[in-house]
Amino acid sequence: MKTPGFFEGVLLAVVASISADVLFVALRWLMPVGQALGLLIVGLSFAYCVYLLIRSHERVGRMTALALWIALSCTVWVWSPPLPLLLLIHLGMVWLVRSLYFQTGLIAALADLALSGFGLAAALWAVTTSGSLLLAVWCFFLVQALFVAIPNGKGRIQAPVESVADDRFQQAYRTAEAALRKIDTGSA
Repeated sequence: MKTPGFFEGVLLAVVASISADVLFVALRWLMPVGQALGLLIVGLSFAYCVYLLIRSHERVGRMTALALWIALSCTVWVWSPPLPLLLLIHLGMVWLVRSLYFQTGLIAALADLALSGFGLAAALWAVTTSGSLLLAVWCFFLVQALFVAIPNGKGRIQAPVESVADDRFQQAYRTAEAALRKIDTGSA
């Protein structure tokens, strides 16, 4: 499976922003605006985490990460923090999943955290200047699409390290070749 690309992230931003806007309009009729926004934050965070887990090459711990996300999300929902804190908690959970499954080092994880902060800043700028939830979600996920550009050291060329087992195999191979030469020269 290929790693996610920037244009895939752009497509995800389009789908997320349109879905968020449509769902917000529907939820606004059923509950207060604050609860609708909170439910939207939880839903978008969950959908993005599931997307990240599906697109990851890492196979270990997916169900555990998802279960921990659900447990933490339910705990936060019951605790019912203010909306900005709810947003920061879910942003932190998304960053943690992305760092664990896509970044290979501390520097890459910190760059990913900075990217999450830029995404939040872009979303806040969009919602304060336009008042549009669609544009806020679009800006956030558009910035998040850049996470594939974070260098994580996977492309580095490393000198091969011979293990002890390889060294023992090579020694046994040379011994066997020498024995075969002795047998071949002794019998001729």
